Amino acid sequence: MTGPGGMTGPREPLRRVVVAGDGQVGLLAAIAMRRAMPGCDIVIMGAPSGPADLADRAATALPFTNRLHDRLGIAEEAVILQAGGSHRLVTRFFGWDKQASHGAMPYGGGADRAAMSGFAQAWGDHARPGERAPSAGSLAEILARNGRFAVPPPDRATPISHIEYGLRWHPAAYRELLIGHARQLGVSYVSSAIASLDIDEGGELRAVIAANEQRIDADLYLDCTGREARLLSGLPGYAVEDWSGILPRIALYRAVPGQPMAALEDRLTLLDEGWLSEFAGRDGLQLEMGAPLDLPPERIRAAMGAEIESRVELQPGCVRQAWTGNVIAIGDAAARLHPLLGLPLDLAHRQIDLLLEMLPGRVAEPVERSEYNRRSALIAQGACDSLGAFYAAPRASRPFGATGLSERLDLTLDQFRRRGRIPLWEEAPLLRQELAALLRALGFGEGSMQIAQPANSDAAAREFAEQARAAVAFAPPYAQWLAGIVQRASAAGRG
Repeated sequence: MTGPGGMTGPREPLRRVVVAGDGQVGLLAAIAMRRAMPGCDIVIMGAPSGPADLADRAATALPFTNRLHDRLGIAEEAVILQAGGSHRLVTRFFGWDKQASHGAMPYGGGADRAAMSGFAQAWGDHARPGERAPSAGSLAEILARNGRFAVPPPDRATPISHIEYGLRWHPAAYRELLIGHARQLGVSYVSSAIASLDIDEGGELRAVIAANEQRIDADLYLDCTGREARLLSGLPGYAVEDWSGILPRIALYRAVPGQPMAALEDRLTLLDEGWLSEFAGRDGLQLEMGAPLDLPPERIRAAMGAEIESRVELQPGCVRQAWTGNVIAIGDAAARLHPLLGLPLDLAHRQIDLLLEMLPGRVAEPVERSEYNRRSALIAQGACDSLGAFYAAPRASRPFGATGLSERLDLTLDQFRRRGRIPLWEEAPLLRQELAALLRALGFGEGSMQIAQPANSDAAAREFAEQARAAVAFAPPYAQWLAGIVQRASAAGRG
């Protein structure tokens, strides 16, 4: 910051940050702000999440969240013990290319490691009746097929040390865990609802007026109020870009939860009615279905094989400027997505991480807003492109009709089909190896990553076989390992 005479001095720090929204996105944002600025007053204002606020209602995340949790002091053990946490190594896809086709997407840079070989047919058969089990493309797939995994010890190398995973949890319990963290850090809480906004002549938010007439002012406001964007939408120039040409408007159905299960994979199946998500959880098997708006509920119920608990319509889109004035929108307040792969919450967590990287002073510089908006838009575009690949899949037009492609997705699919490569995109939610595995599973061809091909494929296959044997021998049965952690913690009084 440049002062009189061109002298550069320290910036005046933020004195108070108000976080609007007390769902899991707002709570994690408040924790992040408190960790980054211990001397700043952090205030959360309660704002109930709506049924279409997918990030606040998410029960899973991509591996990026594990690293954000570590940074913010949220222990994975606490997620397991207090929030019903479990691990996912792979997402398996059925029917996206042709009716009996299937593929898988593991995580990490090794996701494409063994795609060149047909090894691992004998390591377990999770094919459905009448189908042939596909070749495993990673150690994660082999472990998931065999139901074997444990979080590797951090202090020594093991055959599974490099395996990446996503966490699942029970949303209400996870929110309570975050409330406890926020309380311990001294975050303040205002339970009264937002009644109105006081906006100054320059278009910045001067204060939020609560329903109890309390006036709450701040230097910076984080809008975590979901799709309504209660703060950002009140500012001049608020606009939302319609994404329905790429991501169709759909009805999202949630079923009554099934039986609890400890599984290392989740499943996404394309049916004639739409896509069906099967999500394993210690609190029960979760079923979600995305379908055209006009499909009768009876067909949805029959396709899901369960009673429908809720239905909500999703209109995809993205705000044009996530940071306007002194308000920054995070999560569903910034971008309205579909729930596949846990991308809505991943987007929110990446935006929180970006905010930590670019924390402004009490007076923000225009260049800071510009750069944040540029990168936040890239995060949202990357999520949109990843979701768009599902609706561009060979069989997806049957339930959803034809959809368009963004320029980035069009180029990505073209390069993958013709050259077997994935372009490098800034702020992409998936690694190139992960996206290559996803595109193969969706039916866009083999496209094995050229950069990952070793000179001696036979030697690589033998090396992979040895790694697979070592991983399966090392990892315990997952359900048994998970139960042991819970039992030991309970015996020690930590559960």
